Amino acid sequence: MHFTTLWRRHARACALAASAVLSLSASSGWAQQTGPDPTSASLNATAGPFAVSTSTVTSPVGFGGGTIYYPTTAGQYGVVALSPGFTATQTSVAWLGRRLATHGFVVVTINTNSTLDQPASRATQLIAALNYVANSANSTVRSRVDPNRRAVGGHSMGGGGSLIAAQNNPSLKAILPLTPWNLSTNFSGVQVPTLIVGADGDVVAPVSSHARPFYASLPSTVRKAYGELNMANHSTPTSGVNTPIGRYGVTWMKRFVDGDTRYSTFLCGAEHQAYATAAVFDRYSQNCPY
Repeated sequence: MHFTTLWRRHARACALAASAVLSLSASSGWAQQTGPDPTSASLNATAGPFAVSTSTVTSPVGFGGGTIYYPTTAGQYGVVALSPGFTATQTSVAWLGRRLATHGFVVVTINTNSTLDQPASRATQLIAALNYVANSANSTVRSRVDPNRRAVGGHSMGGGGSLIAAQNNPSLKAILPLTPWNLSTNFSGVQVPTLIVGADGDVVAPVSSHARPFYASLPSTVRKAYGELNMANHSTPTSGVNTPIGRYGVTWMKRFVDGDTRYSTFLCGAEHQAYATAAVFDRYSQNCPY
């Protein structure tokens, strides 16, 4: 048989084997490449590559309802629950919920049972929302959920609640506390990859007594990062399409909920270094590489 023919058959066999490995990795839940290769421009854009539909949560158990954002493309995606802060409703984090969904996640933005609920209650409600999406949402939503890839996040007391949820639920894949508020500063029990975003002008949850000590208390063995936004305040995460929060929030979830290493350079590598200037972050701490 001609050498060129043998070589082509060998190359085809190798490609099929590689495809099988990628499929096995995706099905096992530890590596899921969903969507095109990321770029700095695509992460800065207001929406990702997936079209999104919504579903209203009408009969919740354990939380106050909300909205589910999910890709219209069939498939199984990681599921994320986001909580608003004290006195706020889901509308304050809706922009982030939709943005995450356009990058290949099922996201529920929740209303809390009472707008005055404290962080510990919000933690419980975030987990209840994840369970609702996986088990009680409509069949279209449920068909798109990978229940083994779950994450939480939130603003202010919602961010504090996400830290508590992670401490109580180590099976979570990632958390995203945004200008978080909590009376306790000790989260040494967290074993979940954590990106905390603080704001240099925050007078409600000053970074010196909230975001920074929260980050410092996280074990060194946990994948973690802390970004302190320049010229920002406590409400910055609720101000609509925020490019740094959207960019790093999507990247963190893709890297740790999906296990997608294509996003590593945007957290630890050259793409991160090129973007995270003093104009964006006053400080950025992390324990790369990951």
